[in-house]
Amino acid sequence: MEFGTGYAHPLDRDYGDSTPIDNSTNDVGVGIKDIGMSIALGPTPNLPAVAAKMRAGQKTAELTFMGMGKGNRQGQTPGMFGKKQRQAFREMQTANKFDFTTHATVGVMGLAGMDQQGNFSKQNQKRATDEIKRAINFAADVTTGGPVVVHTGEYMRHMVDADWNKEGKYKNKFRMFPEEEERAAFRVIDRRTGQIISEARKNKKIGRPVWNRAQSGDEYLDLEGKKRVAREGEWVYLDYEGKELKPEERVPKFDAQKQKFETRLMDWQDFEKEAEQMTKRARKAWRNWNTGKVSEKEFSESRWARFKDITTEDEIKIRPEEAYIIGTLETNAAQARGYAHYYGGNFDESVKNLKKLKKAREFYQKIEDATDPEEKWKLKQKARQEYEFIDPETKFPTELIDSNIRKMKQNIAYSKDASASQWAQAEETLETMRHVESSDTFAVREGFTAYANAGIRAMIESNKMEQEGKMKKPIAIAMENLFPESYGSHPNELINLIEKSREKMVQTLTQQGMAKAKAKKEAEEHIYATFDTAHCNTWWKYWQGDPNKTMETNKKEFDVWMLDKVEEMAKKNIVGHLHLVDNYGYEDDHLAPGEGNTPVKEIVKTFKKYGYKGDMVVEPGADFDTDTSGTQSLLKTWRHFGSPVYGLGTGVSSGKTWGQVQYGYFGQGQPPYFVFGGYSPSEDWTLWSGTQLE
Repeated sequence: MEFGTGYAHPLDRDYGDSTPIDNSTNDVGVGIKDIGMSIALGPTPNLPAVAAKMRAGQKTAELTFMGMGKGNRQGQTPGMFGKKQRQAFREMQTANKFDFTTHATVGVMGLAGMDQQGNFSKQNQKRATDEIKRAINFAADVTTGGPVVVHTGEYMRHMVDADWNKEGKYKNKFRMFPEEEERAAFRVIDRRTGQIISEARKNKKIGRPVWNRAQSGDEYLDLEGKKRVAREGEWVYLDYEGKELKPEERVPKFDAQKQKFETRLMDWQDFEKEAEQMTKRARKAWRNWNTGKVSEKEFSESRWARFKDITTEDEIKIRPEEAYIIGTLETNAAQARGYAHYYGGNFDESVKNLKKLKKAREFYQKIEDATDPEEKWKLKQKARQEYEFIDPETKFPTELIDSNIRKMKQNIAYSKDASASQWAQAEETLETMRHVESSDTFAVREGFTAYANAGIRAMIESNKMEQEGKMKKPIAIAMENLFPESYGSHPNELINLIEKSREKMVQTLTQQGMAKAKAKKEAEEHIYATFDTAHCNTWWKYWQGDPNKTMETNKKEFDVWMLDKVEEMAKKNIVGHLHLVDNYGYEDDHLAPGEGNTPVKEIVKTFKKYGYKGDMVVEPGADFDTDTSGTQSLLKTWRHFGSPVYGLGTGVSSGKTWGQVQYGYFGQGQPPYFVFGGYSPSEDWTLWSGTQLE
């Protein structure tokens, strides 16, 4: 068959003569013009490198920053590109009718400010948000708008206790490792500083006092002095006289038979129950404050002051790890109080005795002064007779009293310092208890605020671009689902991040005077998700499949879960940007779509079904090392979506060409992957000119 006479690759669909050459597909509705490619900025000189990528045929490229802070050759940052370079990017974009999107530095893993030790700090958060600002400013200078991709990953979390893993048809379908249920650990932080107080471990029991409580049917006097009867499931703390105590004043139960206070080892289930009771008390305290029954000062000094800024009591939920740490702190505070009582128990009596000694000294001093010097030896004898333990060399009663005064003062000083420090420690521990919070809830709340502020920054820059007439679409913060081990990667978490960040942005804008309807529209335009198909596929390694089924069957069931979640996100209209990448479900190897086992085409089809109009970008990875170049990932993706590949570098595209064999081979030394018919390599001997010898 002669070249250019209708050659068709057997792995291509049969387009037939009626198929127009318009880069279209007949099923998903995605063609060459719709799928771009990401370009990591570094280590090559980027202006010529980006220009070369434009000639591959795509219409969009995502400029990805690999560096953070002060850039270098390997990790370039927005700050490394000056005005003239940015102008060159703009001119290339205009001349080639091209679109750039932006990927903020890959060094950012969420905006909550978490460090490698799990602590949170405003300094870390500012460093991350500054990088996002730099990327937004770069996008405003270089692009015509669109997404600025930001990695999520507010904190590292377990899977077994996640809400999405405890209910619904996919309950318990994910587990990080076999012993996760028993060995899971949860960080609890001091919300004033963001520093870790301690880790609560599910398999570690802690000793706690058994609190003196009313049992069901017991009579007691409540806080107002009224007689009550304890109901089933009601937790009422009592003193030793049967009167109700506030929870923070509760006392341990005394076993009269054993003559000791009762204690017990509490496990995770106990703390889950305790957390439920704490939640009830916290909600009641919030209601009392919200309705004016409790003053502002009283609520601010209560254990539940951290819920002051919420809008509904449903937002109040004490977590088991918080109850776990609060229990430990309560024990510490009780120990400090015990020492304080011990050290300070005789303080008043010691002060009284000191006063008596001083008066006695005055009395004896007068006697000594009035006594004839020759008769003073009788005073010494009297002192030895009254105080047999004293040194025989003791001269006079005033000297003995002075010695006792010195000892008494030392005891008072020791009692004062030791007891006061223990009381201070107890108070400090109680204050810490008021600021205990799970790192999980702390991180996402910090993230909501930071993403909302970034969305406002994107809105401001978009408004400037629109006024200058160079904006095609608004700049938006596009939060990307990252790896399964971190928060934000599960579709439910990504939805929550987007929705709550939008709510926070609306709240901030309305406080600044913007109408709520307009603020909501701005939030939807400037905050949305980037969904990475490969990152989602790596959840496969944690999928708890049926051991009696084949791996292929289990993978199909996993794919059903993934497509269900994709449809949920599509319906909620939270995704505005797609990364089309593939792998085999274990590591983020960045294969081209169709080269692994990720249902990329089905994912895109689902989004298109619900009107998706955002960008789609291929992120090359493995092909840089295993193929001729990263560009092959783009070509493979086009082919996977059924689009013939045009443009072999000749500038001419007419009829069926070598592009349909997936690669362009002009100027390359290796044969194509798939060659058939008249273009197969021949074993016939030929002359140097290539003419066969007949």
